[in-house]
Amino acid sequence: MEEITIYLAGEIHSDWRDQFRDELERRDVPAELVGPQEGHARSDDVGENILGPQPNARYRDLMGARANTLRTRVLMSRADLVVAKFGNEYRQWNTAADAGAAVASGIPLLLVRSEDLVHALKELDALATMTVETLEQAAEAVAYIFE
Repeated sequence: MEEITIYLAGEIHSDWRDQFRDELERRDVPAELVGPQEGHARSDDVGENILGPQPNARYRDLMGARANTLRTRVLMSRADLVVAKFGNEYRQWNTAADAGAAVASGIPLLLVRSEDLVHALKELDALATMTVETLEQAAEAVAYIFE
């Protein structure tokens, strides 16, 4: 099997994507990893950078969100798998939206969430193709595809 493309949905403030990349490399999994813009300032500013100054903060956020949604939809539509990681430290609305979009698009969803989020994510857990608790388990699940 050749390389697969994995869209990594989740917060952009920690290094969880690097950790997951390392776990996949340890298992020799051939994968291209794509995801949201990880530069927080770039993500916030992109709408105004493309369209120019907006009349207020609401429209600034909305135009940035539209540019980010364009990026997400294009990259996710080309993905073979979506890995959505939920944690406790940051609000996860974007992650939930991306996970829901994956399910609606028929893209397999691998949900990563700790045991203490079972109740909070129960509906999404029921929709996911597979749910695990750690990045190591997620990497093992992806590696299994190649056996």
